Order: sequence, then structure tokens, then C-alpha cells
Amino acid sequence: MTDRPNIPFNRASLAGRELAYMRQALERGHISGDGEFSKRCHALLERETGAGKALLTTSCTHALEMAALLLGLAPGDEVVVPSFAFVTTANAFVLRGARPAFVDIRPDTLNMDETRLEAALNDRTRAVVALHYAGVGCAMDAIMDVASRRRGLAVVEDNAHGLFGRYQGRQLGTFGAMAALSFHETKNFTCGEGGALLLNDPALFERAEILREKGTNRSRFFRGQVDKYTWVDLGSSYLPSDLLAAFLLAQLEEAATIQARRRSIWLRYFERLSPWAERAGARLPVVPAGCESAFHLFHVLLPSPEKRDALMNGLKERGILAVFHYLPLHLSPMGRSWGYRKGDFPVSEDISGRLLRLPFYNSLESADQERICGEIEDLTRSW
Repeated sequence: MTDRPNIPFNRASLAGRELAYMRQALERGHISGDGEFSKRCHALLERETGAGKALLTTSCTHALEMAALLLGLAPGDEVVVPSFAFVTTANAFVLRGARPAFVDIRPDTLNMDETRLEAALNDRTRAVVALHYAGVGCAMDAIMDVASRRRGLAVVEDNAHGLFGRYQGRQLGTFGAMAALSFHETKNFTCGEGGALLLNDPALFERAEILREKGTNRSRFFRGQVDKYTWVDLGSSYLPSDLLAAFLLAQLEEAATIQARRRSIWLRYFERLSPWAERAGARLPVVPAGCESAFHLFHVLLPSPEKRDALMNGLKERGILAVFHYLPLHLSPMGRSWGYRKGDFPVSEDISGRLLRLPFYNSLESADQERICGEIEDLTRSW
């Protein structure tokens, strides 16, 4: 064991006026949902992304659950989802009775393999969920062509990793009918737990407000459009506290600084580890032409699961926490209950066993990065 300070996988940090804004919310006496700071977050997200409407939620999970409600899913429907994804990416739609139709991922970006999308569609397909892994955009031109233009299917972007990333010059989260964002502690911008739903189809705006307000037309009441509000639709309580919105607004206002910092950390890893990767038979992240990364995470792909586990355990023994990522959803107990089996999606299975995520957070110091890279080199010297 090392006597040097441990390096965590993630560490939350302040970016600017978080505490001052939270104090203001308290002093004004409104800390429940949709107060001043929630509205300012909505306006900032709409302005900076170009989305038609933004609505804060208590998590990215709840944003995806709202998307499933807006799609009007019912038992017997299918939703196409990459198998290499977080459980929420499928579970939000399963909760409405839909069956996940899993597809494999590309070996380079680890995003949905757009060339396999057509084969996953059938008469029961209602939507396609595109997850922008690590903040690198999916091939949205091909996905939108196959799903939306040819089939008229809704496309939902799981943009938990990708806020302010771009594909072909366009902001991620603005291609599909809607997109889910995450402000979890591990994300570029955080309020501890939080999310947002971006809406790009004006036909969804009013119903999204109703679903988010427990199925009531409360927002119309506060705008003076009705003289009282009542229960008009399905819904739940998806509004975060304005205290969380106050914290988040301060983070979002520092987006340029935060993104520049994360870009610097990402590039330092890439430049420092490139010679090592070539010697060790490992692979660093791939960002294709036309993609601008959101710099959410940095991963390495080791030559084998055994070497991945050995490196992960070796780093832990030296006080550095590096972690694996998604286990393929089709191999989970839930996935197997729909008849999926090992070998169905070989790229997802292969990547999952070899991927290692390195520590990555806004306050990660260059000296700590150098230590991480040096330990990686030392632990793999005999390979």
C-alpha cells in the first residue's frame, strides 16, 4: 500500500457562486421546484443548446421516464436501446411495458452501431434511444435517417454524458424529439443528483409540463391561462428543489471554464498515455471527425479482461481508484428474461470486459494525473 494520498475516481467541486445562490434561494423563501433558479437554468439550457424547451428533473432517470410517458408506450411496444448502457436507458421504457430491443455498439466510439439499427426495427418498434457514450456523438445523421425520416419513429437521446458536445457542429441533445441530461455528482456539471429533459418537438411542450407537475395543469394556472388547476393526465413529481437548481446554475454559468479544464485533463491523459498504449497493446478513446467531445470521461481498453482486472486491482492497491463501466444489459437477469444470451452482441461483451475508466474530475491536478499515468506504466511494464 502507498502512504501517499488516495486519488478518488470522482470528486465534486465548486465552480463559482453555488453557495451564494443557495443562500439567495433560502433568503427569498422559495426552495421547492420551479423557483427563480430553476427558471434561470431552463433559460440557460435553452439558450446554449438551442433546444426548444428545457425542464429540470430530479435525475436523468426521471427525464427518461418522462420521455417514455410522452411516447405513450404500452405493453407490446419495443424500444431500441444499445446493450452497452446504464440500466436506466432501458428501464425507463420497460416501466411503461415496452420490451427493449438491444443492439450492439461500434468498436471505436462505443456508441450504438448505426449499421445494425435497421435490422432491429419491426412493426412494434416505437422509439430508438441513442446514448452518446463518454460525450462523443452517435452517428446521428444515419440514426435519424433510418429511424425518423424513413420510419417516423421517435428518437430519444440519452445525453447523460454529452452536454455541450457536438456532432457535425450541432449540439448533442438537439437531434431527436427529446433528450435526457444528467447532473449527477460524476458529471461535468452537477447538483449532486439532478437531470433535465430537453424537448425539440413543440407538440410535446405542454404535455411534458403536465407530466412533470404530477399530471396537473399547474403551470398553465401560474401563467394565468386557467383559473384553477386540476388532474388532467398521467404524471409524477419530477421537479427538483430550487436549492439544487441554484447550485446547478452556478455550475452551468461556468460552463466555458469547466469544459476547458476537462478538455485539458482529457488531452493530458491522451498525450501522456499514447506511447504506453502502443507498447501495451491498449487503446485510448476514439473521437471521429465531425465529433466534438464533451470530455465526460477517459477510458482505456486493455488487451484482455484479465489484464484489465490486474491493472484495476493494482491501481487500487496503490491508492488510485479506477473502475469498469457498463455490464451488457442483455446478459443481466432482466435481459436474459427476454431471451437474450451470451454471444448475441459480441462487441458489447468484449468491450465491457476490457474497459477501465481513469479518475476524471474538474479539480484533478496535473501532478495526480502524472502519478496515475506513471503507476499504469509501472504496473504493466512486464506485458
